[in-house]
Amino acid sequence: ARVADSNIIRCIDEEREALLTFKASLVDESGVLSSWGPEDEKRDCCKWTGLRCSNKTNHVILLDLQPIDFDSFPLRGTISPALLKLHDLRHLNLSFNDFSGSPIPEFIGSLSKLRYLDLFGTVFAGPIPPQLGNLSRLQHLDLGSNYLFSTGNLDWLSHLSYLRYLNLDESNLANSSDWFQVIGKLHSLKTLSLHSCYLPPVIPLSLNHLNSSTSLETLVLSDNNLTSSIYPWLPNISSIFISIDLGFNQLQGSIPESFQHMVYLEHLRLSFNELEGGIPKFFGNMCSLITLNLSNNKLSGQLSEIIQNLSSGCLENSLKSLYLENSLTGVISESFFSNISNLKELHLANNPLVLKLSHDWVPPFQLIIISLSSCKIGPHFPKWLQTQNQIELLDISNTGISDTIPDWFWNLSNKFSFLDLASNQIKGKLPNLSSRFGTSNPGIDISSNHFEGLIPPLPSNSSFLNLSKNRFSGSISFLCSISGSKLTYVDLSSNLLSGKLPDCWWTFDSLVILNLENNSFSGRIPDSMGFLQNIQTLSLHNNRLTGELSSSFRNCSQLRLLDLGKNALYGEIPTWMGESLSNLIVLSLKSNKFHGKIPFQLCQLAFLQVLDLSLNNISGKIPKCFNNFTAMTQERSSDPTIKDKLMLTWKGSEREYRSTLGLVKSLELSNNNLNGAVPEEIMDLVGLVALNLSKNHLTGQISPKIGQLKSLDFLDLSRNQLVGGIPSSLSQLSGLSVMDLSYNNLSGKIPTVTQLQSFNDTVYAGNPELCGLPLPNKCRDEESAAGPGITEGRDDADTSEDEDQFITLGFYVSLILGFIVGFWGVCGTLLRS
Repeated sequence: ARVADSNIIRCIDEEREALLTFKASLVDESGVLSSWGPEDEKRDCCKWTGLRCSNKTNHVILLDLQPIDFDSFPLRGTISPALLKLHDLRHLNLSFNDFSGSPIPEFIGSLSKLRYLDLFGTVFAGPIPPQLGNLSRLQHLDLGSNYLFSTGNLDWLSHLSYLRYLNLDESNLANSSDWFQVIGKLHSLKTLSLHSCYLPPVIPLSLNHLNSSTSLETLVLSDNNLTSSIYPWLPNISSIFISIDLGFNQLQGSIPESFQHMVYLEHLRLSFNELEGGIPKFFGNMCSLITLNLSNNKLSGQLSEIIQNLSSGCLENSLKSLYLENSLTGVISESFFSNISNLKELHLANNPLVLKLSHDWVPPFQLIIISLSSCKIGPHFPKWLQTQNQIELLDISNTGISDTIPDWFWNLSNKFSFLDLASNQIKGKLPNLSSRFGTSNPGIDISSNHFEGLIPPLPSNSSFLNLSKNRFSGSISFLCSISGSKLTYVDLSSNLLSGKLPDCWWTFDSLVILNLENNSFSGRIPDSMGFLQNIQTLSLHNNRLTGELSSSFRNCSQLRLLDLGKNALYGEIPTWMGESLSNLIVLSLKSNKFHGKIPFQLCQLAFLQVLDLSLNNISGKIPKCFNNFTAMTQERSSDPTIKDKLMLTWKGSEREYRSTLGLVKSLELSNNNLNGAVPEEIMDLVGLVALNLSKNHLTGQISPKIGQLKSLDFLDLSRNQLVGGIPSSLSQLSGLSVMDLSYNNLSGKIPTVTQLQSFNDTVYAGNPELCGLPLPNKCRDEESAAGPGITEGRDDADTSEDEDQFITLGFYVSLILGFIVGFWGVCGTLLRS
C-alpha cells in the first residue's frame, strides 16, 4: 500500500502550471527550484522544494523559498501573478531573495487566505501597497529591511484584526502621523518592530482617543528620533510588555517611573538617547529584568550605588546583560557584584571607573562578554579573568595595564570571537596563537602596546588583525598561513617589521583595509597585491619599497585610499590610476622617485579629495583638467560619513588626528620640476583647504581668481619664478592661516591691510622688487601698489627655509567604511543586546 501511495500524484494541474509560470519569471542561479518541472517524474508539485499541500484538499497551502544558507545565490526576477491561482495559499515566505528595485505586487493583497506573509530583505522598493489590508486573516506580516515607504496614513493596517506579528523595519513612515493610533486598534498584536522608520513623534492630545490597549509584548521603535512624548503612550498601548527597545532616539530628561509598573518586562533598551540624571532605584525591584541597556546617554552618579540598587529588591536577580556606558563614577569592589550571579554580559566601557578587586576574587558569575574599555584596571593584569572560561568578547583596552600577559590567559582564548587589549602598556612576546582561538573568524586588536619580537603564527581563520604601534620585528610571512576568505582588516603599521612583502595576496579576496605603513619593508611591491579586488584602503607609506608599480593594481577598482608615499618607487605615474581606480578619494605618491609628466588621465578621478605628488622628479606642466576633480570643487564631501585618521606633516613633525574626510581637500605638488603657468582651472577647486606648489619652476602671475579659494587654510607658492603683483583678491581668503610667497620675482607693493602685514617678513622674502610692510624696504611710488586685501595669518618665521615646512596629507581609513570598524567598534555593545 505504501508503494502505491508514493506513486499518487496529489498536485492539482492548474496549480502546477501556475507554479511553473512563477518559476519562469525567476532567475535561479543556485538551482533551488531544480525539483520543479513538467517531466513525469516531477509532476507532483506537492513534493517540490519549498511547497506543502493540504492532506485533505491537495491544494498548495505553503510556499517557502527563503534561502537555506547565505552562501547560495538568492532568487531574482519578478513575482508572477500566476500565484493568484493558488487559491488556498496560507503561508508565503520569499524572504532574503532579490527582487531589486521592483515594487511589492499589489495582487498579493488578493491572496485572501494568507495567514503568513514574509518579504523580509527582498530588496523591494516603492510604496507599501494598501491592498495588503485586504488580507483579513493575516497573522504574520514582515516587510522589514526593504526600500519601502508609506504614501499616507496606515489605516489599511487596522483591517488586519488577527495580526500578531508586524515588522516594517526601515520603511519610511514619515508621512504616517497616525501610526500609533492604528497600532492601538490591533488588539491581537504581540510583536511590533518599526526600527528606523522615520516615525513622526507621538502627539499627546491624540492619546485621549485611545480607550483600549493591545496585547503587545515586544515593541521595537529604535532609531526613529522619537521624543519623550512617547512615554504616556506606552502604558496606554499595553500593560504586559516583555521587551521594549527605544534606543537611538531623542528621549530626554530622567527615566520615567512608569517603567516600574511593567512587572513582566525582561528587556529594556534605552541606549543612545539624551537621558540625564541618575539611574532609578526601582530597577532593583524589576525582578524579571534580563537585559538593561542604558548606554550612551548622559546619566551620571556613583556606579556602586546603582549596582546595589539593581540587586536589592529581588531574592533572585535575573539580570544577564547590563549596559551602563555613560559618565558614571566611583570605585567598584567585588561586593557590588555579589547578588548578580546570573550576569553574562557586563558593559561598563567609557566610564571613569576604578575597579578595585582583590587579587583572589572569584566572581559569582561566568561572563560571555566583558567590555571595560577606559576603566581603571591596571597596572596589573586582572587575575579574576582566570575564573572566566566562557568569554567570547573581551575589551580591556585603555585600562592602564602595564604588565605582561600571564600564560593562563591564553588558555581562555579558545572561545574568543574578539580580543581587544589596545592602548595599554602591555609588554612581552606573543605565544603561538594559531590554535588558541576556537571560534570562527576571530578578531584581535593589541595595538598601541609594547609587544616585541617576531609575530607568531595567528589563527588561520582570523577576520580582523590590528597589531599596529608595537615593537614587532621580522617578516610578515605568517600572513600566508591565514585563510583570506574571511580576513577583512589588517593593520601592522608602526612596528619594526622588515624584509620583502609576502607574495600570497591573491588568497585575500575579502580584504578591505591593509595598512603596513611606518615599517622597513623593502623590495618590490608584489604583483599579487593587485588581486585584492575588494581592497578599499591600502597604505604602504614610509617603507623602503622600490621598483615600478605593477599594472595588476588596475584590478583594485574599489580602492578609495592609496598611500605609497615615502618609499623609493620610480618610473612614470601610471595612466591606469586615472582610468581604473575611479573610486579614489586619497592618492599619495609623495617622497618617491617618480618622473615624467602628470598624466592627464588622473583628471578622471572625480571623487579625489587629496592628491599628493610632492618630493618627486615630476616635470612638465600642471594639467589644465584638474578642475575635473569634482570633489575638490565642492566645499563639503559628497560622502560626509567617512571617518579617517589624518597624518599631518608640519615643520618636520608628523602627527595623527581624527577628522571628517569631507573637510579635507588638498593639492600637494611641491618639490618637483614643474614648469609653466599655474592653470586658471585650479582656481575652480573652491573646496581646497591646502594648496602647495612650492619649490618648482612655475612662471606667470598669481591669478586674481585666487580669491575664489575661500576654504584655503594653507597656501605655499614659494621658490618658483612667479612674477607680477600680489593680487588684491587675496583679501577674500579670510581663513588663511599659513601663507608663503617667498623667493619668486613678485613686484610692487604688498596690499596695505593689517592682517597681511601681520605675517612675518620671511613670507615675502626673496622678492627684490616687492616693497611695503612687513618688509623693511619702503615703496617709492605709493600709486603702484596693488589693491587692498584682507588676509588673516600668523607668524611663521622659518616657513621658507626648512625643507620640511610644507603640509603633506596622508590618510588611512578606519571600516566599514563601513563595515569593519563599524562592526568591531560596537560589537561589544550590540552583539547580544
